[in-house]
Amino acid sequence: MSEPITRRTFATLGAGLIMSSDTSGEQPSKKEPSKGEPKIGPTPVEAPFERDYEAPKFTPAWKKPQINRLLVQDFVIYAHTDLGMVKKLLEKEPGLINATMDWGGGDWETALGAGAHMGRRDIVEYLLEKGARMDIFCATMLGLLDAVKAFLTLQPKLIDAKGPHGFSLHFHAQLAGKDSEKMLEYLQSIKKVELKPNPFVKKDPPEKK
Repeated sequence: MSEPITRRTFATLGAGLIMSSDTSGEQPSKKEPSKGEPKIGPTPVEAPFERDYEAPKFTPAWKKPQINRLLVQDFVIYAHTDLGMVKKLLEKEPGLINATMDWGGGDWETALGAGAHMGRRDIVEYLLEKGARMDIFCATMLGLLDAVKAFLTLQPKLIDAKGPHGFSLHFHAQLAGKDSEKMLEYLQSIKKVELKPNPFVKKDPPEKK
């Protein structure tokens, strides 16, 4: 049986492996791209696209350059594990606070989403202080039960929502520390699911004899 993924292991894995939206653990089958499809390599490739509908009447002005995609990628990756680098890059470019990375196929992730599904409360709280937009996944990981109830009252279908890489609300609830039990109890009362071991839950150190 393979060893569970640790935070250290996560930090060293390539983005293309761990950041896939497929969380089943199965390796994707290798196949040659069909005619007209882009060949996927070690760098991101934008999918081909042509409008088959009328173009919008509004034309954006593009008065400022977009934030560099590599910088966004690095910021989101560091937000999984490294508070120091998160602070450094955010000081370098404050606009990163709500920047979103598409890891492919619409697997969108912000720095806040990265810290949340890793259970990194320190990173999440720092990002919120700097103006990151709170969402239901972050609220669940922080154990903010009243906020999660408000989200689900407003939109009950959010119980089936998937965060970055397909991680569910129940997955995030397992990372809520001392509040995980009551959060899971509430979510399970709405929709009962089989809870699998969460590799990012902090393990208590063994007691000294």
